Amino acid sequence: MRPRSAGRRFRLLPSLDLLGGRVVRLRGGDPDTATVYATDPEAAAAGWSSEGADVLHVVDLDAALGLGSNDTDVHRVVVAARQRRTCCEVAGGVRDEAMVRAWLGRGAFRVVLGTGLLADPLLAPRLIAAHGPESIVAAIDVRDGVAMGDGWRPGAAGVPALEAIARLSEAGIATFEVTAIARDGTMDGPDLRLLTALRDAAPRATLIASGGIRGVADLLAVRDAGCGGAILGRALYEGAITLRDARAALDA
Repeated sequence: MRPRSAGRRFRLLPSLDLLGGRVVRLRGGDPDTATVYATDPEAAAAGWSSEGADVLHVVDLDAALGLGSNDTDVHRVVVAARQRRTCCEVAGGVRDEAMVRAWLGRGAFRVVLGTGLLADPLLAPRLIAAHGPESIVAAIDVRDGVAMGDGWRPGAAGVPALEAIARLSEAGIATFEVTAIARDGTMDGPDLRLLTALRDAAPRATLIASGGIRGVADLLAVRDAGCGGAILGRALYEGAITLRDARAALDA
C-alpha cells in the first residue's frame, strides 16, 4: 500500500513514540522527560489517520533505548492504520536486515534505521538491493554536527553528519529524516541551518525535518529550505497545530 499522498511534494508525518506502551514525547531523547499524551496507541493512530496524516512515524523508544520492546503495540498500530488506508514507517531499535525484512513483512510501508547504517557501511547497499529505496529511510540524528546512533546515548560514537548523509546517499538511500537532537520535543523552532547544510550534501535525496517545529510558519520554513516533509510531535499533541491547518497552508 502506498501513501494516500503519493503525489504530494511535502508530507506530514505525525509521530507516535511508544514508551512502555504509551504515546509520549521526550525532550532531547531523555526518557526521564517523558510527557504521556495517550495510553491507547491504536486510538491515537486512528485519530491522526482520520485527520489526514500522510504517513505515521511509529517509534519504539524502549527498543531504541535498550529498555525493552513495544513490538506488539507497534504492530497493532501498523495494522490499525492500514485498515484506515494510512501507511506507517517503523523506527526505533531496527538495526539489521532481519528486522527490516520482518517489519516490511508485517505491513510497514518503510523502515527507518540509524545506528545500523552508521556502523556498517555495507548495510545500506544491501538493504537497497533487497527492498528498493522507497522502503528504507536513514535517520540522521545530529548533536553538535555529529550523526548519533545508540539511542542518542551521551558519549556514544558518531559520524560527522555531512559525511554520513553524503556516504549514505551515494549508497542509494533516497530518504533521510534529520533530527536536531537538542531541539527534539522542545518546540524551539527547527534548525534551518542544519537542514540547509544537509540538503546541500545530498541534493537528490528527500529530507524529512524533525525537531522543534512549533506551527505552520515552521513547516513553511522547512519546506522552503528544501525539505520534502516534516515529523510532527509535541506541537500536534498540544494543539499548537492541526494537520488540516497545516495541509491548507502548504497547499495554498
